[in-house]
Amino acid sequence: MNQSADGARRAPLSRERVLRAAVSFADGAGTDAISMRKLAQELGVVPMALYKHVANKDELLDGMVELVVGEIGPPGAGEWQRTMREHILAARRVLLRHPWAAGVIQSRTSPTPAVLGHLDAMAGLFRTGGFSVALTHHAMHAMGSRLLGFSQELFDDTGAAPDPAVLRQLALAYPHIAELAGAADHDGTSTVGTCDDQAEFEFALDLLLDGLERLRAAGGTEHQR
Repeated sequence: MNQSADGARRAPLSRERVLRAAVSFADGAGTDAISMRKLAQELGVVPMALYKHVANKDELLDGMVELVVGEIGPPGAGEWQRTMREHILAARRVLLRHPWAAGVIQSRTSPTPAVLGHLDAMAGLFRTGGFSVALTHHAMHAMGSRLLGFSQELFDDTGAAPDPAVLRQLALAYPHIAELAGAADHDGTSTVGTCDDQAEFEFALDLLLDGLERLRAAGGTEHQR
């Protein structure tokens, strides 16, 4: 049995222990900072010991995604729209705890089993909620990465309020963008409040869910051209 420097008994190395250490490392430093050597140092083992459990960094990242998505758990039961909304926001809370995870999920060339299971459960919510196969297909495309609790924004406008002088310069070339940038941080009457990422996520999510419910209730099955 391995002994740590202070003589305390150490848990045997396993795939789960390697992956959990990698997730913890990425939570603090991001995935770019991970290497097999650094991870081995974190675990107190030689790098070659890791290769018994993960073949390379790509397999390591896939396993990390599996752990994180596994934290989301299964959806609850009940009316489809409320259940879908609650489950998506639960997924978002998980991904906010692991800010690197969205980028890794997007970078994978094929979805991991946990991601496929999550998406299958979401499709199941649509189907048991009265959606046809065709409308479920459209809905899954429309929701996109929001089903996993994140979205790809056009630009990041969640920082500090822009300098008024910069806004004036911006307005000369891009008047509408400048108008939005100025309003985002200062318009207290906005329906979503200040430019807050969570508020914007929920605003778009509710628009999509409300629109999908109208299509479902109307018996819509095909995209209207």
